[in-house]
Amino acid sequence: MEQKNLSALQGRGAVANPTGRFESASLEAFDDGWGSLGLSSEVPTTRVLAENTRRILSQNDSPDLPFRQTINPYKGCEHGCIYCYARPTHAYLGLSPGLDFETRLYSKPAAAKLLRRELSRRAYRPSLIVLGANTDPYQPIERRLGITRELLEVLQEFRHPVAITTKSAGVLRDLDLLAPMASEGLAQVFVSVTTLDPKLSRRMEPRAAAPARRIHAMSALAEAGVPVGVLASPMIPGLNDMELEGILAASREAGAVAAGYILLRLPGEVQSLFQDWLETHYPLKAAAVLERVRQTRSGALNESAFGTRMRGTGTDAELLASRYRLALRRLRYRDRMPSPDFSRFRVPGRAGPQLALAF
Repeated sequence: MEQKNLSALQGRGAVANPTGRFESASLEAFDDGWGSLGLSSEVPTTRVLAENTRRILSQNDSPDLPFRQTINPYKGCEHGCIYCYARPTHAYLGLSPGLDFETRLYSKPAAAKLLRRELSRRAYRPSLIVLGANTDPYQPIERRLGITRELLEVLQEFRHPVAITTKSAGVLRDLDLLAPMASEGLAQVFVSVTTLDPKLSRRMEPRAAAPARRIHAMSALAEAGVPVGVLASPMIPGLNDMELEGILAASREAGAVAAGYILLRLPGEVQSLFQDWLETHYPLKAAAVLERVRQTRSGALNESAFGTRMRGTGTDAELLASRYRLALRRLRYRDRMPSPDFSRFRVPGRAGPQLALAF
Protein backbone atom coordinates (compact mmCIF):
# COMPACT_ATOMS: atom_id res chain seq x y z
CA MET A 1 0.00 0.00 0.00
CA GLU A 2 1.33 3.40 -0.86
CA GLN A 3 1.11 5.82 2.02
CA LYS A 4 2.74 9.18 1.79
CA ASN A 5 2.42 12.36 3.75
CA LEU A 6 5.99 13.61 3.80
CA SER A 7 6.25 13.95 7.56
CA ALA A 8 9.04 12.57 9.71
CA LEU A 9 8.38 9.65 12.03
CA GLN A 10 10.52 9.48 15.14
CA GLY A 11 13.20 6.83 14.84
CA ARG A 12 12.46 6.03 11.20
CA GLY A 13 14.30 7.15 8.08
CA ALA A 14 11.74 6.86 5.30
CA VAL A 15 8.81 9.27 5.27
CA ALA A 16 6.74 7.12 2.90
CA ASN A 17 5.91 3.50 2.19
CA PRO A 18 5.56 3.28 -1.61
CA THR A 19 4.22 0.15 -3.22
CA GLY A 20 6.90 -2.28 -4.39
CA ARG A 21 7.50 -2.14 -8.13
CA PHE A 22 6.53 -5.78 -8.66
CA GLU A 23 3.06 -5.42 -7.15
CA SER A 24 0.16 -5.72 -9.59
CA ALA A 25 -1.94 -3.10 -7.81
CA SER A 26 -1.37 -0.05 -5.67
CA LEU A 27 -3.52 2.21 -3.53
CA GLU A 28 -3.57 5.96 -3.85
CA ALA A 29 -4.40 8.15 -0.87
CA PHE A 30 -7.52 10.31 -1.30
CA ASP A 31 -8.57 13.22 0.89
CA ASP A 32 -12.22 12.62 1.86
CA GLY A 33 -12.56 16.02 3.49
CA TRP A 34 -12.01 14.88 7.05
CA GLY A 35 -8.38 16.02 7.15
CA SER A 36 -7.14 12.52 7.86
CA LEU A 37 -5.11 12.05 4.69
CA GLY A 38 -1.68 10.48 5.21
CA LEU A 39 0.11 8.22 7.58
CA SER A 40 -0.78 7.72 11.20
CA SER A 41 1.49 9.63 13.54
CA GLU A 42 2.12 6.36 15.37
CA VAL A 43 5.63 5.07 14.79
CA PRO A 44 5.48 1.62 13.15
CA THR A 45 6.94 -1.17 15.24
CA THR A 46 9.58 -3.63 14.08
CA ARG A 47 8.50 -7.15 13.16
CA VAL A 48 10.94 -9.98 12.50
CA LEU A 49 10.17 -13.19 10.62
CA ALA A 50 12.46 -16.19 10.38
CA GLU A 51 13.42 -17.14 6.84
CA ASN A 52 14.29 -20.65 5.73
CA THR A 53 17.12 -20.63 3.22
CA ARG A 54 19.18 -23.37 1.63
CA ARG A 55 22.44 -21.46 1.35
CA ILE A 56 24.05 -18.64 3.28
CA LEU A 57 27.08 -17.69 1.15
CA SER A 58 26.30 -15.24 -1.65
CA GLN A 59 28.66 -14.73 -4.57
CA ASN A 60 29.58 -11.26 -5.80
CA ASP A 61 30.68 -10.69 -9.38
CA SER A 62 30.86 -6.88 -9.35
CA PRO A 63 34.21 -5.54 -10.58
CA ASP A 64 33.70 -2.52 -8.30
CA LEU A 65 34.07 -4.62 -5.13
CA PRO A 66 37.31 -6.26 -3.90
CA PHE A 67 35.63 -9.39 -2.48
CA ARG A 68 33.74 -12.36 -3.86
CA GLN A 69 31.76 -13.82 -0.96
CA THR A 70 29.23 -12.22 1.36
CA ILE A 71 26.87 -13.24 4.12
CA ASN A 72 23.80 -11.27 5.11
CA PRO A 73 22.25 -12.59 8.34
CA TYR A 74 19.24 -10.32 7.88
CA LYS A 75 17.02 -8.88 5.15
CA GLY A 76 15.90 -5.34 5.74
CA CYS A 77 17.62 -3.09 8.26
CA GLU A 78 16.25 -1.29 11.29
CA HIS A 79 18.95 1.38 11.09
CA GLY A 80 16.66 3.09 8.59
CA CYS A 81 19.37 4.82 6.55
CA ILE A 82 17.42 6.77 3.96
CA TYR A 83 20.14 6.45 1.30
CA CYS A 84 20.54 2.65 1.62
CA TYR A 85 21.08 1.06 -1.81
CA ALA A 86 19.66 -2.24 -0.49
CA ARG A 87 16.16 -0.82 -0.03
CA PRO A 88 14.90 -1.92 -3.49
CA THR A 89 15.53 -5.59 -2.59
CA HIS A 90 12.47 -5.54 -0.35
CA ALA A 91 10.31 -5.19 -3.45
CA TYR A 92 11.27 -8.77 -4.34
CA LEU A 93 9.56 -9.84 -1.10
CA GLY A 94 6.32 -8.06 -2.03
CA LEU A 95 7.10 -5.31 0.46
CA SER A 96 7.84 -1.61 0.26
CA PRO A 97 11.43 -0.33 0.05
CA GLY A 98 10.23 2.51 2.30
CA LEU A 99 9.09 1.96 5.88
CA ASP A 100 8.67 -1.78 5.32
CA PHE A 101 12.41 -2.10 4.69
CA GLU A 102 13.19 -0.83 8.19
CA THR A 103 10.25 -2.35 10.08
CA ARG A 104 9.52 -5.72 8.42
CA LEU A 105 12.73 -7.69 8.78
CA TYR A 106 13.78 -11.25 8.05
CA SER A 107 16.34 -13.22 10.01
CA LYS A 108 18.22 -16.37 9.02
CA PRO A 109 18.36 -18.50 12.19
CA ALA A 110 20.01 -21.46 10.39
CA ALA A 111 22.86 -19.27 9.11
CA ALA A 112 25.63 -20.78 11.26
CA LYS A 113 24.57 -24.34 10.47
CA LEU A 114 24.48 -23.59 6.75
CA LEU A 115 27.87 -21.87 6.85
CA ARG A 116 29.48 -24.83 8.60
CA ARG A 117 28.08 -27.14 5.94
CA GLU A 118 29.21 -24.94 3.02
CA LEU A 119 32.74 -24.44 4.39
CA SER A 120 33.07 -28.22 4.87
CA ARG A 121 32.48 -29.08 1.24
CA ARG A 122 35.42 -30.74 -0.48
CA ALA A 123 35.27 -28.29 -3.37
CA TYR A 124 35.28 -25.19 -1.17
CA ARG A 125 38.29 -22.88 -1.48
CA PRO A 126 38.56 -19.97 0.97
CA SER A 127 38.29 -16.36 -0.06
CA LEU A 128 37.41 -13.37 2.08
CA ILE A 129 33.86 -13.42 3.46
CA VAL A 130 32.28 -10.02 4.05
CA LEU A 131 29.56 -9.54 6.64
CA GLY A 132 27.46 -6.44 6.06
CA ALA A 133 27.73 -5.88 2.32
CA ASN A 134 23.95 -5.46 1.99
CA THR A 135 22.39 -4.87 5.40
CA ASP A 136 24.10 -4.27 8.75
CA PRO A 137 25.03 -7.47 10.66
CA TYR A 138 24.89 -5.50 13.94
CA GLN A 139 21.54 -3.79 13.49
CA PRO A 140 19.49 -3.64 16.73
CA ILE A 141 17.84 -7.07 16.43
CA GLU A 142 21.29 -8.72 16.52
CA ARG A 143 21.45 -7.95 20.24
CA ARG A 144 18.55 -10.37 20.76
CA LEU A 145 19.09 -12.93 18.00
CA GLY A 146 22.91 -13.22 17.94
CA ILE A 147 23.10 -14.66 14.42
CA THR A 148 26.18 -12.62 13.50
CA ARG A 149 27.99 -13.90 16.58
CA GLU A 150 27.12 -17.49 15.70
CA LEU A 151 28.59 -16.94 12.23
CA LEU A 152 31.79 -15.54 13.73
CA GLU A 153 32.09 -18.59 15.98
CA VAL A 154 31.96 -20.85 12.92
CA LEU A 155 34.51 -18.73 11.05
CA GLN A 156 36.84 -18.82 14.04
CA GLU A 157 36.43 -22.60 14.25
CA PHE A 158 37.39 -22.94 10.58
CA ARG A 159 40.06 -20.21 10.83
CA HIS A 160 38.44 -18.44 7.90
CA PRO A 161 39.14 -14.76 7.13
CA VAL A 162 36.26 -12.32 7.56
CA ALA A 163 35.72 -8.60 7.04
CA ILE A 164 32.85 -6.78 8.72
CA THR A 165 31.19 -3.55 7.60
CA THR A 166 28.94 -1.85 10.15
CA LYS A 167 27.50 1.41 11.46
CA SER A 168 27.02 -0.07 14.92
CA ALA A 169 29.12 0.03 18.06
CA GLY A 170 27.56 -3.37 18.77
CA VAL A 171 30.53 -4.93 17.01
CA LEU A 172 32.44 -4.43 20.28
CA ARG A 173 30.33 -7.18 21.87
CA ASP A 174 32.28 -9.68 19.80
CA LEU A 175 35.80 -8.44 20.58
CA ASP A 176 36.43 -11.72 22.41
CA LEU A 177 36.17 -13.44 19.01
CA LEU A 178 37.54 -10.74 16.74
CA ALA A 179 40.72 -9.95 18.66
CA PRO A 180 42.08 -13.54 18.64
CA MET A 181 41.08 -13.93 14.99
CA ALA A 182 42.80 -10.66 14.09
CA SER A 183 46.01 -11.83 15.76
CA GLU A 184 46.06 -14.62 13.17
CA GLY A 185 45.22 -12.37 10.22
CA LEU A 186 41.62 -13.57 10.11
CA ALA A 187 39.51 -10.52 10.99
CA GLN A 188 39.16 -6.86 10.05
CA VAL A 189 36.40 -4.28 10.48
CA PHE A 190 35.27 -1.28 8.46
CA VAL A 191 33.10 1.25 10.29
CA SER A 192 30.87 3.40 8.10
CA VAL A 193 30.79 7.06 9.13
CA THR A 194 28.52 9.29 7.07
CA THR A 195 28.73 12.45 9.15
CA LEU A 196 30.15 13.74 12.43
CA ASP A 197 27.04 15.86 12.98
CA PRO A 198 24.70 14.00 15.39
CA LYS A 199 21.66 15.98 14.24
CA LEU A 200 22.15 15.06 10.59
CA SER A 201 22.93 11.47 11.51
CA ARG A 202 19.78 11.17 13.61
CA ARG A 203 17.69 12.27 10.63
CA MET A 204 19.54 10.34 7.95
CA GLU A 205 20.29 7.04 9.75
CA PRO A 206 18.03 7.22 12.82
CA ARG A 207 18.73 3.88 14.49
CA ALA A 208 22.42 3.55 13.70
CA ALA A 209 25.01 4.37 16.36
CA ALA A 210 25.71 8.06 16.91
CA PRO A 211 28.85 9.31 15.14
CA ALA A 212 30.80 9.63 18.41
CA ARG A 213 30.05 6.01 19.28
CA ARG A 214 31.33 4.84 15.90
CA ILE A 215 34.57 6.74 16.40
CA HIS A 216 34.86 5.18 19.86
CA ALA A 217 34.23 1.73 18.37
CA MET A 218 37.12 2.23 15.96
CA SER A 219 39.37 3.20 18.85
CA ALA A 220 38.37 0.14 20.89
CA LEU A 221 38.87 -2.18 17.92
CA ALA A 222 42.31 -0.73 17.19
CA GLU A 223 43.36 -1.00 20.83
CA ALA A 224 42.34 -4.67 20.79
CA GLY A 225 44.53 -5.29 17.75
CA VAL A 226 41.74 -5.58 15.18
CA PRO A 227 42.64 -3.84 11.90
CA VAL A 228 40.00 -1.16 11.42
CA GLY A 229 39.12 1.07 8.50
CA VAL A 230 36.60 3.79 7.83
CA LEU A 231 34.09 4.11 5.01
CA ALA A 232 33.05 7.73 4.47
CA SER A 233 29.87 6.65 2.80
CA PRO A 234 27.84 7.89 1.19
CA MET A 235 29.16 11.32 0.32
CA ILE A 236 26.17 13.48 -0.66
CA PRO A 237 27.00 16.66 -2.64
CA GLY A 238 25.79 19.73 -0.82
CA LEU A 239 24.77 17.85 2.33
CA ASN A 240 27.74 16.05 3.90
CA ASP A 241 30.52 15.99 1.29
CA MET A 242 32.23 18.91 3.02
CA GLU A 243 32.86 16.58 5.99
CA LEU A 244 35.07 14.13 4.09
CA GLU A 245 38.39 15.36 5.51
CA GLY A 246 36.97 15.67 9.02
CA ILE A 247 35.66 12.10 8.98
CA LEU A 248 38.98 10.77 7.73
CA ALA A 249 40.95 12.76 10.31
CA ALA A 250 38.78 11.71 13.28
CA SER A 251 38.90 8.09 12.18
CA ARG A 252 42.67 8.13 11.71
CA GLU A 253 43.11 9.57 15.18
CA ALA A 254 40.92 6.76 16.51
CA GLY A 255 43.19 4.15 14.92
CA ALA A 256 41.79 3.51 11.45
CA VAL A 257 44.52 2.34 9.09
CA ALA A 258 42.58 2.21 5.82
CA ALA A 259 39.78 4.24 4.28
CA GLY A 260 37.29 4.34 1.46
CA TYR A 261 34.41 6.46 0.25
CA ILE A 262 31.37 6.04 -1.99
CA LEU A 263 29.37 8.74 -3.72
CA LEU A 264 25.63 8.69 -3.07
CA ARG A 265 23.83 6.03 -5.11
CA LEU A 266 20.08 6.22 -5.73
CA PRO A 267 19.00 2.98 -7.44
CA GLY A 268 15.36 2.09 -7.98
CA GLU A 269 12.94 3.35 -5.37
CA VAL A 270 15.70 5.01 -3.36
CA GLN A 271 15.44 8.02 -5.70
CA SER A 272 11.92 8.97 -4.68
CA LEU A 273 12.47 8.01 -1.05
CA PHE A 274 15.55 10.22 -0.81
CA GLN A 275 13.81 13.11 -2.54
CA ASP A 276 10.86 12.86 -0.14
CA TRP A 277 13.26 12.78 2.81
CA LEU A 278 15.15 15.83 1.56
CA GLU A 279 11.96 17.81 1.00
CA THR A 280 10.78 16.90 4.50
CA HIS A 281 13.94 17.61 6.47
CA TYR A 282 15.79 20.13 4.27
CA PRO A 283 13.18 21.83 2.07
CA LEU A 284 15.30 24.93 1.43
CA LYS A 285 18.27 23.02 0.07
CA ALA A 286 16.56 19.97 -1.46
CA ALA A 287 16.60 21.28 -5.04
CA ALA A 288 20.25 22.36 -4.81
CA VAL A 289 21.37 18.99 -3.41
CA LEU A 290 19.53 17.07 -6.13
CA GLU A 291 21.01 19.29 -8.82
CA ARG A 292 24.52 18.66 -7.53
CA VAL A 293 23.83 14.92 -7.48
CA ARG A 294 22.75 15.14 -11.13
CA GLN A 295 26.02 16.89 -11.97
CA THR A 296 27.89 13.79 -10.78
CA ARG A 297 25.59 11.38 -12.64
CA SER A 298 25.55 12.75 -16.19
CA GLY A 299 22.34 14.67 -15.57
CA ALA A 300 20.46 11.80 -13.91
CA LEU A 301 20.02 10.95 -10.24
CA ASN A 302 21.63 7.55 -10.61
CA GLU A 303 24.11 5.77 -12.83
CA SER A 304 24.48 2.01 -12.57
CA ALA A 305 27.47 1.41 -14.85
CA PHE A 306 30.38 -0.47 -13.30
CA GLY A 307 33.41 1.72 -12.83
CA THR A 308 31.48 4.95 -12.27
CA ARG A 309 28.54 4.02 -10.05
CA MET A 310 30.63 4.28 -6.86
CA ARG A 311 32.55 7.45 -7.77
CA GLY A 312 30.47 9.38 -10.29
CA THR A 313 31.69 11.63 -13.10
CA GLY A 314 32.07 15.33 -13.72
CA THR A 315 33.79 18.17 -11.93
CA ASP A 316 32.25 17.64 -8.50
CA ALA A 317 33.06 13.93 -8.53
CA GLU A 318 36.63 14.57 -9.66
CA LEU A 319 37.12 17.21 -6.97
CA LEU A 320 35.84 14.83 -4.30
CA ALA A 321 38.23 12.12 -5.49
CA SER A 322 41.14 14.57 -5.44
CA ARG A 323 40.31 15.73 -1.92
CA TYR A 324 40.11 12.09 -0.81
CA ARG A 325 43.54 11.23 -2.23
CA LEU A 326 45.14 14.32 -0.68
CA ALA A 327 43.63 13.53 2.72
CA LEU A 328 44.88 9.95 2.60
CA ARG A 329 48.43 11.12 1.95
CA ARG A 330 48.31 13.86 4.56
CA LEU A 331 46.89 11.54 7.22
CA ARG A 332 49.18 8.66 6.22
CA TYR A 333 46.53 6.06 5.60
CA ARG A 334 47.57 2.75 4.10
CA ASP A 335 46.52 1.89 0.57
CA ARG A 336 44.55 -1.09 1.85
CA MET A 337 43.91 -3.33 4.82
CA PRO A 338 46.50 -5.99 5.73
CA SER A 339 46.07 -9.08 3.56
CA PRO A 340 44.08 -11.90 5.20
CA ASP A 341 45.88 -15.17 5.96
CA PHE A 342 44.17 -17.95 4.02
CA SER A 343 46.82 -20.55 4.89
CA ARG A 344 45.23 -21.15 8.31
CA PHE A 345 41.92 -22.39 6.90
CA ARG A 346 40.97 -25.86 8.08
CA VAL A 347 37.87 -28.02 8.24
CA PRO A 348 37.58 -29.29 11.83
CA GLY A 349 38.00 -33.03 12.04
CA ARG A 350 39.38 -33.41 8.52
CA ALA A 351 42.96 -34.61 8.15
CA GLY A 352 45.39 -33.21 5.60
CA PRO A 353 46.35 -29.74 4.38
CA GLN A 354 43.79 -27.28 3.11
CA LEU A 355 44.17 -25.47 -0.19
CA ALA A 356 43.89 -21.72 -0.01
CA LEU A 357 43.43 -19.05 -2.63
CA ALA A 358 44.00 -15.34 -2.20
CA PHE A 359 41.13 -12.99 -3.00
